[in-house]
Amino acid sequence: MKLVGKGIAKIDGLAIATGKPAYTDDLAAANALVIKILRSPHAFARIKAIDTAEAEKLAGVACILTHRDVPQVRFTLAGQSYPEPSPYDRLILDELVRYVGDEVAIIAAVNEKVALKAMGLIKVEYEVLEAVLDFEKATEHPSIVHPEEDLFCNFDTGLIKEKNIASSQTLELGDLEAEFQQCDVVVEETYYTQAQAHCMMETYRAYSYLDPLGRLVVVSSTQIPFHVRRQLARALQIPASRIRVIKPRIGGGFGGKQTTVAEIFPAIVTLKTGLPAKIIYDRKETFTSSSSRHAMRIKVRLGADQAGTIRAIDIDALSDTGAYGEHASTVVSLVGEKTLPLYNKTKALRFVAQAVYTNKMNGGALRGFGATQGTFAMESTVNKLADALKMDPSEIRLKNLIQAGETCLSYQGKLLGSSSLNRCIERGKELIGWQEKYPRKDLGQKVRAVGMAVTMQGSGIAEIDTASAEIRLNDAGSYHLLIGSTDMGTGSDTILAQMAAEVLATSLENIIVHAADTDVSPYDPGSYASSTTYVTGMAVVKAAEDLRKKILLNGARFLESSSEEVAFDGKTIKTLAGTKAITLEKLAYLSLLGAGNCQLVGHASHGSNVSPPPFIAGFAEVEVDKETGQVDLVNYVAMVDCGTVINPNLARIQVEGGVVQGIGMALFEDVRYDQKGNLLTNSFMQYKIPCRQDIGNILVGFEESYEPTGPFGAKSIGEVVINTPAPAIAHAVYNAVGVRLTKLPITPEKVFMAMTNPTDF
Repeated sequence: MKLVGKGIAKIDGLAIATGKPAYTDDLAAANALVIKILRSPHAFARIKAIDTAEAEKLAGVACILTHRDVPQVRFTLAGQSYPEPSPYDRLILDELVRYVGDEVAIIAAVNEKVALKAMGLIKVEYEVLEAVLDFEKATEHPSIVHPEEDLFCNFDTGLIKEKNIASSQTLELGDLEAEFQQCDVVVEETYYTQAQAHCMMETYRAYSYLDPLGRLVVVSSTQIPFHVRRQLARALQIPASRIRVIKPRIGGGFGGKQTTVAEIFPAIVTLKTGLPAKIIYDRKETFTSSSSRHAMRIKVRLGADQAGTIRAIDIDALSDTGAYGEHASTVVSLVGEKTLPLYNKTKALRFVAQAVYTNKMNGGALRGFGATQGTFAMESTVNKLADALKMDPSEIRLKNLIQAGETCLSYQGKLLGSSSLNRCIERGKELIGWQEKYPRKDLGQKVRAVGMAVTMQGSGIAEIDTASAEIRLNDAGSYHLLIGSTDMGTGSDTILAQMAAEVLATSLENIIVHAADTDVSPYDPGSYASSTTYVTGMAVVKAAEDLRKKILLNGARFLESSSEEVAFDGKTIKTLAGTKAITLEKLAYLSLLGAGNCQLVGHASHGSNVSPPPFIAGFAEVEVDKETGQVDLVNYVAMVDCGTVINPNLARIQVEGGVVQGIGMALFEDVRYDQKGNLLTNSFMQYKIPCRQDIGNILVGFEESYEPTGPFGAKSIGEVVINTPAPAIAHAVYNAVGVRLTKLPITPEKVFMAMTNPTDF
């Protein structure tokens, strides 16, 4: 292959580096109204009265909206294909506010100064209610976060709003207790994973206006333009055909922009006033009034025989979905879905999960979804099991891991199409120096040790998400690739262009990529669930193949031959005998002239009935100070199986970035609230993310497999990369100082206290 598998630079890399691409705020009209949101100071309260009279008198105020001024139709903001499994539990503005930062009023003014002054003039009287702040006590709490009668789900997800249960599910296969009784060793542990913030560079923002025909146009920094259109139509009670959503360049998302956080506010202002409007969240609002990773409590029980074969797995997960249920059921389901298949020698398993409402900012999608939390719990318990059996933790995994061509209990007969995870483990051990360093080396005041973990994710959502692509042959012989997916800085536009160029035997410079505009782009659910390379990529390959066939067919017609008698080398269509030829440029031009001709366009849609997992084996080397508990990450090795690596440079960057986010979750990041539900970590002064000095050396390697259902054999890579650092680092800390920390993040204080009072941890 000439392009696939090559480390080609991002097609927009230089432009981004020189500040040329237009982001959402760059496209907003200079006279756009500026929107500010009055937010609740209480974790749970009912608005008894709200007086906007003085604020509305202020010069420059265009409109002020309260819960009395918006449609009373509930919806979800979760970026999921319809019918969404998330509950319809929101209004644009509600008389019941459910967390500190929930929306109370929308203020639109000619500038920010006037909007903020108007906000200060609004008078609100609240009836403060008892807040639900401890998610472990939510089901028995006297307060009901969602007492309204019109809340509903599209189908049964186990919602019991009277007990603050947003979703519940149970999977049980085999006779679990009987298997545990036959096991020689049984280990169990309870783990707590914290809420985590997305911390993308570009905060949430959107801009709206009416086009000359009166249609609503929303320009948004979003991962999900087509889902945004559908959600706006329901929330605003207007036809989707009257809405156009445009996605410009995005400054990062990490799953946060899979939720429609800001778009509704300028949209309703524009509909009310007829004027363009924009909203830009400041960093504090982004921390306090968007979404975070779901905090969880996960109990894991594993049973094995003396030889180390894992016979039984029991997982019980409780997830804090916060004030609203976006992604509640799907996030917690991945705790089991992306861990249970890994160890397929089991005879019985059980997975029980609940997501509960609390009066905190809602949870949402964040890179890794629930697999990150599940991986920490499962892999930490596997390491504990290996310790109990006195086995090398790498060997117990090699003994139990699922292999290509095998199935598992939770797959119910489906076969795993590809895996090189065993090779990832072996190569990772070499690169980290496992044989020489495991488990520890005492350096005096400090101890060095290594730890490991493995993980899997998915590639798109099987049997649900379908992407479409269109490739046009332009009149000058270039190509126009139209897609609806979203490049958040990952380089997906480049990768999709590589695939198209490979099929069409052309250069990357000859492919013009356009994404995403709901009026122009073919349908795509958006960039989430690790779907772009695998799902949209296959749609692009099929569209390119469709166009290539049309080029051959029409070239043959102009050459007065059959399509079987001609060949196409990317520039010229010629007969196999070599006697006749026509250039692609001439064919493109002639195809547009005269009756009976038409522009050559390739179309395709693709969905998959499987979601092939990428795999990673992660290895951490840490240095722990025995006097202070300080943990320094020295080396991290990530060996990746993402099928065929379409672009090694961009894939490596994805892995490095995800590993850093995982390091942040392991050692630093923690969304924390006070006893009244106020977010304490509402700026980068309080919320620590890793800097270059915190992450040590990161070494990334690839062990390619070939996924038969993927484009050129590729699988996903975007999410799996975040999962292994937390359990691998926790394992290394245990090997260093003998304390098994089960609550993230692993701070020096926790390590020191655990060394001092090990019975408390």
